[in-house]
Amino acid sequence: MDVKRSTFVRFTDKSTSLILIAMTNAELQQVKQRFGIIGTEAALNRAIDVAVQVAPTDLSVLITGESGVGKENFPQIIHFYSQRKHGQYIAVNCGAIPEGTIDSELFGHEKGSFTGAVSDRKGYFEVANGGTIFLDEVGELPLTTQVRLLRVLEAGEFIKVGSSKVQKTNVRVVAATNKDMAKAIAEGRFREDLFYRLNSVPIHVPPLRERGNDIALLFRKFANDFAEKYRMPAIRLTEDAMQALVNYSWAGNVRQLKNITEQISVLEQNREINKEKLLSYLPENLPVEYLPVVLNGSQPKDRSFDNEREILYQVLFDMKKDMNDLKKLVHDIIGKENVNVSDRHINDIYSSADTSSSIIQPNVSSTSINKIKRDDIQDTEEYIEESLSLEDVEKEMIKKALERHNNKRKNAAQDLKISERTLYRKIKEYGLE
Repeated sequence: MDVKRSTFVRFTDKSTSLILIAMTNAELQQVKQRFGIIGTEAALNRAIDVAVQVAPTDLSVLITGESGVGKENFPQIIHFYSQRKHGQYIAVNCGAIPEGTIDSELFGHEKGSFTGAVSDRKGYFEVANGGTIFLDEVGELPLTTQVRLLRVLEAGEFIKVGSSKVQKTNVRVVAATNKDMAKAIAEGRFREDLFYRLNSVPIHVPPLRERGNDIALLFRKFANDFAEKYRMPAIRLTEDAMQALVNYSWAGNVRQLKNITEQISVLEQNREINKEKLLSYLPENLPVEYLPVVLNGSQPKDRSFDNEREILYQVLFDMKKDMNDLKKLVHDIIGKENVNVSDRHINDIYSSADTSSSIIQPNVSSTSINKIKRDDIQDTEEYIEESLSLEDVEKEMIKKALERHNNKRKNAAQDLKISERTLYRKIKEYGLE
């Protein structure tokens, strides 16, 4: 594509308003191919169209959209089709830089300006002079940094940390966020004047659930990519499975679809995936009441878990609660019978609870109770809480699942309601080969 074509963008003589001329289908496909964008949805095409047409200008651009939709492609498009394409392109994740160092990262610092500043350092706005800076997760910027950024956008000036010298820079700023900026402004977390400076040209990237047939296109592309990567036949979906794929909510958008496609590609021996098998990989369709150790048989019906580690945390919390109930029962016996029991007997009481059943039955008999001291129970409480580490419980559950299924990992993974890939990693981590 010839980026110098006047049809991309032109200004009227009497105003500075931008007139956008739609790209042809051939031009649009060329951009998609160059940047690896898959899809034909009208909202996606419009976002690409605006990015290419605004590229020759120096207007700031704010890209909005949910996490995982592919916002990072658009600043690259803008940079590539701009007159700055031979200058520096720097992508900065504002949410990944600690608040105490982000000013230094963006604007640089002088030697001795703070502890650890052993030499002068150039910031990104100095290094990218003449190029483009992409500020991802711009909504995470501290308010003090927002003031500095506003000055760069308005006057092209910045001051290094620890310096009083004003420096000039000529940088194109493209920002992106998945935050509700109107809400952030209303709550005082983001400056309204900075928002309007960044939002000179807005580009919204649609979520995957609104892209209809693009979901099927992306799945086939990822399936073929992983087939080539892992040297195996590409997976394919039955008709009802494909319909389920298209109808799924995709909270993680394209990133989530890609990860799930890779999981299925690696773990499934049968390369034709039916609806039931597909749904087993989609998080909200996994059984949410699974707990390898069910403690009281009264699990709420509305529980949901993001991953297996969250399930394990819930196991520990419920286990601790049940242990506390058991200790309370022993304390009640103390008050009624004024007797004592040794540490060994207390431990016997706890260990006698069958953690594989739905209800723990404390095995307390008059013959096992001698003389009770409250200090003994306190010591037992400390011992139990110290022994209940997440890793220990996780390892024990995996070990028991493997034993139940004669070391058949696929069956054990289904029993644990985790992927085989995760199970393989855990087995290696805990030395259970």
